Amino acid sequence: MKDVDASTLAAWAGAELRGAAAGGPARVVIDSREAGPGDLFVGLRGESFDGGEFAAGALRAGAWGVLARDVALRDLTPEGAVLLSVADPLLALQRLARSWRRELACRVVGITGSTGKTSTKDILAALLRPHLRTHANRENLNTEVGLPLSVLAAERGTEVLVLEMAMRGEGQIAELAAIAEPDVGVIVNVGPVHLELLGTVERVAAAKAELLRDLPAGAACVVPASEPLLEAHLRDDLDTWTFGPGGQVMLLSYSAGRAEIEARGRPVELELPFDEPHNLLNTLAGVAAAHALGVQPSGPVEVAFSSLRGEVVELPGGVTVVNDCYNANPMSMRAALEHLARTPADRRIAVLGTMAELGEGAAGFHRQIGAEAAGLGIEVLVTVGEEALGYAEGFDGETYSVGTPEEAGALLEEVALPGDRVLVKGSRSVGLERVLA
Repeated sequence: MKDVDASTLAAWAGAELRGAAAGGPARVVIDSREAGPGDLFVGLRGESFDGGEFAAGALRAGAWGVLARDVALRDLTPEGAVLLSVADPLLALQRLARSWRRELACRVVGITGSTGKTSTKDILAALLRPHLRTHANRENLNTEVGLPLSVLAAERGTEVLVLEMAMRGEGQIAELAAIAEPDVGVIVNVGPVHLELLGTVERVAAAKAELLRDLPAGAACVVPASEPLLEAHLRDDLDTWTFGPGGQVMLLSYSAGRAEIEARGRPVELELPFDEPHNLLNTLAGVAAAHALGVQPSGPVEVAFSSLRGEVVELPGGVTVVNDCYNANPMSMRAALEHLARTPADRRIAVLGTMAELGEGAAGFHRQIGAEAAGLGIEVLVTVGEEALGYAEGFDGETYSVGTPEEAGALLEEVALPGDRVLVKGSRSVGLERVLA
């Protein structure tokens, strides 16, 4: 936004403007410690602090300007910088993002789902980049704060935004769609997540389907084939693409990294650097979204997956670890265990933390996953934390239970042998990345 002047930004944000600075900001940051020359620092309010209190520090660091609550800026002197005073900094940040999205005049894809939405975002961005100037969320900047920052990071000339949208409750996807104004909506899947707040999978589906509801007439949507939970939310005035078995976009064959796909009767041949069944399915969703944008991908797909999602780490001594500890729910846990079971190894070890936000049925979900791990032939199970003990109730093999990720790491040093393959997976709150610390 370097070419957007302060008065325009103030109008976009609904802010009172004080001071002046040359040009516009190079980037927008919400952490004053990251603020530097050319930056617009946005002082958001937290539960126990007001980010506007750090406005003076951001200005001392050379920030182009500050956007914060009027009360936080009252006693500050601009001195060559810009002060944007607002009543609600988060709302102002979102307004800025929506205005910049409109200024870019590009197409936007919104992606949500119970699991796999980040990987689908990464795959779709890789499919589009050879054809269009593409900008996507970095890592998991997909919330009411992260998504606006992702939009504002897009450079002028961007032709398509690929935006992952996260939710925990009703109305949150609608909030993100109002900012991004997508032209294509993708729902990767619907499953038992966020049940602690939403209660039923049907309500999860309805919350995800806010993305479909809020698309403009004539837009495109991408949904799993034969997903009964979404049928009531489909619209006749949208161009609906279905993917997966029985859908309009199907995988015909896969061998040695080469995927043959059919998309509404058109052949698509891709060279993929992954073979996990869930990511092959995510690729079908990406191919559908690309075709909805008029792009026909082909050839090698150079995708860099976001961190902590299936990262393969080779440890000294011949032990392979699959670090997939960003998040977990019954769907993603099942997919990861199935892939572990199919991968050649002397033994397969699953280090599992709790699956969070499952509500009253949490114990049953954990017990079921433990039983499925045993049925898949996983030889060793390590549960991490008290809430993960339910896995062991359904598992009839060699089992260990520890309290912390650090204890799990120490245990692996004793238990794991050369030729073993280890899956590390759990909800983000468990912090299982510390197993490898």
